[in-house]
Amino acid sequence: MPRSMPETDRLPHALYRAEQVRNLDRTAIEAFAIPGIELMNRAGAVAYQILRARWPTASRLTVLVGIGNNGGDGYVVARLAHVEGLSVRVLQLGDAERLHGDAALSCTAYRNAGGRIETYQGLPRDTDLYVDALFGTGLERPVEGQWAEAIAALADQRAPVLALDMPSGLHSDTGCVLGVAVKASATVSFVGLKQGLFIGAGPECRGELYFSALEIPAPVYAREILSLRRIDWAQQTTTLKPRSRIAHKGDFGHLLIIGGAPGMSGAARLAGEAALRAGAGLVTIATHPQHAHWLNQDRPELMVAGVECADDLTPLIKQADVVAIGPGLGQGDWGRQLWEYTRTLSLPLVVDADALNLLAASPMTGPDWVLTPHPGEAARLLGVSTSEIEQDRLTASARIQKRYGGTVVLKGAGTLVHGPSHRPPAVCSDGNPGMASAGAGDVLTGVIAALRGQGMDAEQAACAGVCLHAAAGDRAARMGERGLIASDIIAALRPVANSIEVS
Repeated sequence: MPRSMPETDRLPHALYRAEQVRNLDRTAIEAFAIPGIELMNRAGAVAYQILRARWPTASRLTVLVGIGNNGGDGYVVARLAHVEGLSVRVLQLGDAERLHGDAALSCTAYRNAGGRIETYQGLPRDTDLYVDALFGTGLERPVEGQWAEAIAALADQRAPVLALDMPSGLHSDTGCVLGVAVKASATVSFVGLKQGLFIGAGPECRGELYFSALEIPAPVYAREILSLRRIDWAQQTTTLKPRSRIAHKGDFGHLLIIGGAPGMSGAARLAGEAALRAGAGLVTIATHPQHAHWLNQDRPELMVAGVECADDLTPLIKQADVVAIGPGLGQGDWGRQLWEYTRTLSLPLVVDADALNLLAASPMTGPDWVLTPHPGEAARLLGVSTSEIEQDRLTASARIQKRYGGTVVLKGAGTLVHGPSHRPPAVCSDGNPGMASAGAGDVLTGVIAALRGQGMDAEQAACAGVCLHAAAGDRAARMGERGLIASDIIAALRPVANSIEVS
């Protein structure tokens, strides 16, 4: 009979490093007298309840267990399934004699219930579900040997995989793949959410995410300062305050967007319309004269000015509250002189695209700007390879912020916001792969700049803008991720920003 999904905790906004979660475990055991085996039994029970609710027809389970506490959690799941009458195969990787402490107790309890343990010699194909209980949070080096073989073999199976705490092979802190990693259908995480589930390859490997604090008392968490904040639109929507009934357009900022070299006018156009849809009062696009006369033909609310040279920006700057530069700017003489003029302004800046490449070529620190690099631009800003950025996105964003100042938005799956305040950096958990299309970054530039013009500081605008942009992307993806374009995100900005459900 199908079971309803058990009550799990809502996904917290506090994220932790693996060492911090181990400290939380230790505090619960030592300071609050919760036995470790009790926490292990709670973890296994929650995981098993999720397993039965999510895959109610699964009757043949294969549980891969390692030699640490993650393996102990797996033994609890196997015992509960065996007692309930499911067909269970437990495949032990590593020497079972090395099991100790609570994991050894869990293994013994499984044996005493009549369960059998096999040494791993390959994956059976006659299974409905695999349970990954190999590594958990302790992995620090590349996976090798039979461990790598087992994880690679899981990728070739058609049956789904439930990962306990962390998909094996995924680094708990950086989200990078240590040689090879499990791509789970779902992951159930315990005690504290690990930051690696949200950065790097985490969103790709974790599948649907569940969380349980295992009934650990709230005072335990006061002992650890979160290492990363998870942000989403449900949380950030409160940053948009109701508008005054006597407001006028000047109250919501005059935004100047600089960009659109010949052949690249679309980027500035997308940023401009996105800014309007995110609530900017006035938007002017300073662009190349070659296309200035027609850029706003289908969006007359945009003002457009053709600029031949940097001097032409002077009257436009005098009217602006916020400047966004970079979309379609190019790195030729035209774009370069506009950047050199703009980089010295005292106005709030949002810097994107080719303006970031020009900044990388001639670095400087800006106290009040928002930099919005994708991984390739981030690599140029730091003088490293793109792969180095992706190996540790959190460290990369911190390094960019330290070198260039202001607030850094490192775009990608799990967009990061690293500001100058003492608050931990933030990672956005909204968004989807359909947003990986041309122009989506230009839309984000317009959204962040618009929020700055409505009174937010740089870090607030970056956090709210990233989440609004991602939530709009999720709404646009209701019709499918494939084929989603930047204009679809713009169309969704207004209903999302106003919390309007549109069928």
